[in-house]
Amino acid sequence: MSQSSSSGSRPADIESYVASLAQDARAASLALARASTREKNDALGQIANAINESGEGILEANRQDLRYAGDIEPALFDRLELTPARITAMAEGVLQVASLADPIGAIDDLKYRPSGIQVGRMRVPLGVVGIIFESRPNVTADAAALCLKSGNAAILRGGSEAQRSNQAIAQCVRQGLSAAGLPETAIQVIDTPDRAAVGAMLRQRNAIDVIVPRGGKSLIERVSQEATMPVIKHLDGVCHVFLDDAADDQKAHDIAFNAKTHRYGVCNAMETLLATPASAARIFPRLLGALAAAGVELRGCERTRALHENVSPATEEDWYAEYLAPILAVRIVETLDDAIAHIHRYGSAHTESIVTEDFSNAQRFLREVDSSSVMVNASTRFADGFEYGLGAEIGISTDKFHARGPVGLEGLTSEKWIVLGNGQIRE
Repeated sequence: MSQSSSSGSRPADIESYVASLAQDARAASLALARASTREKNDALGQIANAINESGEGILEANRQDLRYAGDIEPALFDRLELTPARITAMAEGVLQVASLADPIGAIDDLKYRPSGIQVGRMRVPLGVVGIIFESRPNVTADAAALCLKSGNAAILRGGSEAQRSNQAIAQCVRQGLSAAGLPETAIQVIDTPDRAAVGAMLRQRNAIDVIVPRGGKSLIERVSQEATMPVIKHLDGVCHVFLDDAADDQKAHDIAFNAKTHRYGVCNAMETLLATPASAARIFPRLLGALAAAGVELRGCERTRALHENVSPATEEDWYAEYLAPILAVRIVETLDDAIAHIHRYGSAHTESIVTEDFSNAQRFLREVDSSSVMVNASTRFADGFEYGLGAEIGISTDKFHARGPVGLEGLTSEKWIVLGNGQIRE
């Protein structure tokens, strides 16, 4: 069964429908594994052109999604909404992936052994990648581009709230694949909002090699519990910014304000602000005032509340919270050691940043904070595949195997051992 139309018709048998898509993807993955870099880049260029040329159609589909979504939270609306600028950025992201070096077939550490054989490792595709995501329609284009360039077929299941937007973008992907002579079934988007499709995907262990969930905590927990194949995931984005004694006041103000207010509904937004007593005394009065004026609800410890009138009491739950909203937890800690201890206790191993001019403290923070991204004097908002030069990202992993942090092309590949000989036999 090939990719269904974008009519949104509901298949009679979800299990058979998803199994058929998975079988098609498995067959397409063999063609992609053989595809040259030129063929893959051609397809990516064609996809980007189709997105640009179909911009108004994509926007209209998105407007319909927004109308049907009704009265939703601002953070969800922000993730769901497309604009002309976001569509342009979507196409640019696809082209950036095309400009990246093709990892497939690269051979590392090829060395001669005493027997005369050469032993090395070759980078290869994972095979078929399943992506289950919510709200953000741009994930359709990002995931398609990364999977295609890394030689993987993909099955995408977006949220029902973005059904029309996802199908409009999927049509551009199919156009690009077809124009480049690659199978349209290499990238398939499930065209039913039926939630049973998620469970059906998670049971396709013989056809889907890895699952990537992108969405809320409940989705990721479900995928982690039910998946019969490996999962690339992060559960929460409880990101911290710590203002050290030696923080530059202006840098601290700008970094913390940006980390919280640039976008609220994203996993790399700051959710807890930490500071030593000395830096808080210097920086908090102006910074907390600016955050409050921007509409951020502040919840802080008693010492923080003493520095600004617009701070309500924080509870123990606030230190664990991923708000994805204009709410910020603020705490004064005595030392760098206390800041690191707080992050280890309450954090989610996503992204943390220290603001300091002290080289030794910066190095300690980098070494001792066990998160997938650790920063010095930069906003947590930079924890993103595009900003890291990956072109786009399939997601962010806070696990330690097999990928960690923003997952781009290399994170969607594996390695196999290769041996080159000239008639050697083992004695």
